[in-house]
Amino acid sequence: MIALLSRLDALLARIPHELLALLARLSVGTIFLRSGLLKLDGWADGTTLTLFREEYRLPLLSPEIASYLATAAELSLPILLFLGLFTRPAALALLGMTLVIEIFVYPNAFDTHGVWAVSLLYLAKFGPGRLALDRLLFPPARPSVYARA
Repeated sequence: MIALLSRLDALLARIPHELLALLARLSVGTIFLRSGLLKLDGWADGTTLTLFREEYRLPLLSPEIASYLATAAELSLPILLFLGLFTRPAALALLGMTLVIEIFVYPNAFDTHGVWAVSLLYLAKFGPGRLALDRLLFPPARPSVYARA
């Protein structure tokens, strides 16, 4: 049994960061983009503003401002994740949005928001991987002389 678990551990250790990061970027980005597109569709008939007035009711922000900010964030930040551009700041912004949703809007949906948070924290900590524009704009720093010592 220990040998089988060791082989499984070795197999799982071979999963590349690039694959995990790409899956995290695409999956969590898709969730937020779809939400943003629904909000955008709801501007014409007033559904979006009604949701922010009656259901979401965020403290400190008027429903009008909150609805514009949420729609803009949900339409722009996922695109950054898809491209792997400014991935860490985009992931942190969406993580903040996730926390607001969990605390103020749907506090009983931790199972869903926890999965989003894990993906976003992974991206914030480890970055987008090699399949990202961040790698072109911000090449990895070379190790310092002290790091090699």
